[in-house]
Amino acid sequence: MNPQLLSQSIALDGLPTELAEELIKVARTRPVKAGVAVFEAGDPADGFYALLEGSLRVILRGEDGEQVLALLSPGAIFGEMALFDGEPRSASIVASKPSRVAFFDKGAVFRFADDNPAVYRHMLCIVGRRLRASNASLAARSLLPLTGRVAQTMLHLSDLFGKTVGNERILVHHKISQADLAAMVGAARENVSRVLNDWKREGHISRISGYYCIEDPAALRALASI
Repeated sequence: MNPQLLSQSIALDGLPTELAEELIKVARTRPVKAGVAVFEAGDPADGFYALLEGSLRVILRGEDGEQVLALLSPGAIFGEMALFDGEPRSASIVASKPSRVAFFDKGAVFRFADDNPAVYRHMLCIVGRRLRASNASLAARSLLPLTGRVAQTMLHLSDLFGKTVGNERILVHHKISQADLAAMVGAARENVSRVLNDWKREGHISRISGYYCIEDPAALRALASI
């Protein structure tokens, strides 16, 4: 892929264009089949990745199955903590559908960043945004009722995968199960299902060909406010 086009596909905003295009040159791209892991929790952290096409799930596996922590859309950078702590991967990243990722080897990134410190600053900004998002999620779980947490998660999904379909309606163009949604919210599936059914009756959301459609974004934003 052309370095300029690739740099426009990844969240490298904040880096000067010429640095972004040079950094892209150290990346190696590869396809990932649906259901296949990019990496597993416990794997060596040998670099970071960017999602170019498709979608990925961030999951934790345990004796009781797997829990979805987050979904990633094209442009997302993940695994960036490998540049800072050298610890094994803390979660598994699995393709929800056929995807393509770019891999940035840690050694190659370090050699480039040593000559261009702006790269380090950019990566720290990415880590900072991730921490702020984690703090916001923790605050929501502590301060919001279940309806607010579900609303916040649905709005986040609309930011990642939303398509406007008229009259401010937003189609979340990614099929997500109620079990995955419940795991992201941190609640029992039955309780999340009850909230979604209530919203359908109230006209806040609908289902179109297996996708959630947010019919009244303002109502969900009000519920998601802390």
